[in-house]
Amino acid sequence: MKPLFVLLSVYVALLAFGGHTTFDKGNIFAGNIAMGVMLVFTAIGHFKFKTSMAAMVPLFIPKKVEIVLLTGVLEILFAIGLAIESTRYFTGIALIIFYIVILPANIYAAKHRINYEDLYKPGPGPKYLWFRIPFQLFLIAWVWYFSVR
Repeated sequence: MKPLFVLLSVYVALLAFGGHTTFDKGNIFAGNIAMGVMLVFTAIGHFKFKTSMAAMVPLFIPKKVEIVLLTGVLEILFAIGLAIESTRYFTGIALIIFYIVILPANIYAAKHRINYEDLYKPGPGPKYLWFRIPFQLFLIAWVWYFSVR
């Protein structure tokens, strides 16, 4: 829920206040910067909660902490790529693929009640998927609309 709040807050703020500044570049710019800020926000979680997030990675995948750290770095690189107009299209395609690839980890975490912020407390469980799967589709649609189309 926090990433959605960050995404929409930054987008609305850029649209609301951008017209009163010299850096206003319109709707597409606002959508990409908002996604970039959200990605940096979620990347911070990959470093802050790396051990708990590693538990989200299915058991058969080795080097879980390293994967969590790598995905955090990727999110920062995606944020940078979305901010640069010449790399935005290819970054958007890569980000859509990334969102599709990480969905199984979110399903695994929900199924096993993993709390990505605190490994010692249970997560919300399968009911979380009623939010997470539509949210993941929303993120994919957002990236497609603002970066790829």
